Amino acid sequence: MADGARVVARALVYVVVGGVALVVIATVGSVLGPMVALDIATPAMAAWWTVFTAVAVQGIPFLLLGTVVSAAIGAFVPERVFRRVLPKNPALAVPVAGAAGAVLPGCECASVPVADSLMRRGVAPAAALAFLLSAPAINPVVLVATSIAFPGNPAMVGARFVASLATAVVMGWLWVRFGRDEWLPTRRTPEVGAGAATGGWRGFRDGLQHDFLHAGGFLVLGAAAAATFNILVPRSLLDVFTGSPWLSVLLLAVLAVVLCVCSEADAFVAASLTGFSPTARLAFMVVGPMVDLKLIALQAGTFGRAFAVRFSAVTWVVAVVSSGVVGWWLL
Repeated sequence: MADGARVVARALVYVVVGGVALVVIATVGSVLGPMVALDIATPAMAAWWTVFTAVAVQGIPFLLLGTVVSAAIGAFVPERVFRRVLPKNPALAVPVAGAAGAVLPGCECASVPVADSLMRRGVAPAAALAFLLSAPAINPVVLVATSIAFPGNPAMVGARFVASLATAVVMGWLWVRFGRDEWLPTRRTPEVGAGAATGGWRGFRDGLQHDFLHAGGFLVLGAAAAATFNILVPRSLLDVFTGSPWLSVLLLAVLAVVLCVCSEADAFVAASLTGFSPTARLAFMVVGPMVDLKLIALQAGTFGRAFAVRFSAVTWVVAVVSSGVVGWWLL
């Protein structure tokens, strides 16, 4: 009992103190970074640092949430639980897993480690990937934020829910039909996976350390890529596309990838893009939580670069088509 209590206390220290320290460091950096950059270089570098730290600060708490859930699943949830909850047929498990994404109040940073843990626990990849896509897009926090960003427009909330869930389910079914096991790395078993060697609280602590440090590096890379795009692409180039309804949909779908806006905040960004059609703004909100640079980086670090490239490309196409169809139908 004494050893267990020490392990629990140590795990809580890692989670609370480590997470708070990272947020404080990132916040202080976001305040001081632009001033330092202005002193040593140019306003462009200051702007780059501001965007970079904003993406990182948004992502770190939810990444921590995801790794906590992932470590808890690996350490405490037996495989038989998933066998009982999900249908044995992967095609039937996909919509169940997609709908289950509504219960995790997190962003895309949290969904990747959770989906990885689900696969390690024996969940079919198609179902885990459907959950990965739906969790950051249809959870209650995101839907409430969307309703606040678009007051008096419940159709936009419904359209986002329908288009996002449809994209997640279609991608799961596409994996059932066309996915190959070799596109994913050899799945770690509970005996050799991070944090699962001993199980219990000690396994939870080890899994949390491994997954958070591993995924955090790729979050930083994605934030840096998003900041670079914001600095290099002139706004005048973006204005060229606003006159065409379909080009504007494609433009905002591309911007959703490179801006790396957290799913809890992207509705407010979309609402501010008043020069674009409702369908284009819907595409921005559907694509962003499923395909953005930091998410691609996290997927590449977790599942491999070959998987991330294929999966992200197809997801982008399905999300754009789903947004177009649902936007035409509901908006």
